[in-house]
Amino acid sequence: MTRQFSPEVQVVGVVGAGVMGIGITQTLAQNHFDVILIDVSEEILRTAEIAIKNSVRLQRLFGKAGETRDVLERITLTTDLSRIADVGFVIETVTETPEAKQSVYEAIDRICAPDTIFASNTSAIPINRIASLTTRAPKVIGTHFMNPVPLTTAVEVIRGEQTSEETLAVTESLLERMGKQYVVVNDSAGFVSNRVLML
Repeated sequence: MTRQFSPEVQVVGVVGAGVMGIGITQTLAQNHFDVILIDVSEEILRTAEIAIKNSVRLQRLFGKAGETRDVLERITLTTDLSRIADVGFVIETVTETPEAKQSVYEAIDRICAPDTIFASNTSAIPINRIASLTTRAPKVIGTHFMNPVPLTTAVEVIRGEQTSEETLAVTESLLERMGKQYVVVNDSAGFVSNRVLML
């Protein structure tokens, strides 16, 4: 039986500990979410942990962050994708190549519950294409965060052709709790932000 999804997501999985994954993880933890940050090697995860520590400490100098220890205690670092099996919301931030995206989505689609939402932090790859890699197209949405994530409020939310109203509502609630301002756009080449930047 599929559980009724609450907009009040508490645990978020972040797949990919690059620059964007680090920033999203930090911002989630600073806004009282528990985060499971996943990447392929312990070395990458150690680098991510150091980057988050340094970023939080820097923000504290300007009175914009809580205690470093409190933020880090909300973050679990792991190379084990199965740790997100029971997570209700997953943000994917891996390399912007179709091949990398495909391998991740095929894996997490098998691991996660059918009603888990997948949000892709892509700046260009169509959400419809990403949704086609899964068995849950209504649960797939784009969340194009801007870098550096802890310091910028703007997020572009991209609806695929099959993205459900429930998925959009849960995503909007999560972003609001992160302190983000968002604009919702339909899936199209380059979305809106990239088109504006290219003018």
